[in-house]
Amino acid sequence: MQIALFQPDIPQNTGTILRLCACLDVAAHIIEPAGFDTSDRNFRRAGMDYLDQVRLKRHDSWSKFEEWRTEAGCRLILFTTKAAKSYLDFEYTASDVLLFGRETAGVTDAVAAAADARLVIPIKPSLRSLNVAVTAAMAVGEALRQTGAPVTDARS
Repeated sequence: MQIALFQPDIPQNTGTILRLCACLDVAAHIIEPAGFDTSDRNFRRAGMDYLDQVRLKRHDSWSKFEEWRTEAGCRLILFTTKAAKSYLDFEYTASDVLLFGRETAGVTDAVAAAADARLVIPIKPSLRSLNVAVTAAMAVGEALRQTGAPVTDARS
């Protein structure tokens, strides 16, 4: 299981998601350009002390990410408020890449079109959206539950 962040623009959310990836042993991808400096030095300065525990790959563009994904043979699962299918009504595979868009703008139409599936986390209709880090945690939790990911340590 892997998480990809498309051009993230809030460093605190990215740090939270990278910590999630470290703790759950899920690979992470950052698709540039980001709205902030994504260097290891900047993450460490922001208190990202788990950075050395994250399998992190940076892609300097969407096309480079797609090139990697095509070679790896992974499905791309986009989480978006514009989807109709609930994330709970989807069958995940262990090689899926769960994609989350920019906090302020989501993803481009081309990125949405490239996704193998587009899923939504249903929320109260009068509200706009969940925080992207919360969404990532819910999504990867369900995907790992379905795929039977091994738990190596039961500490919280």
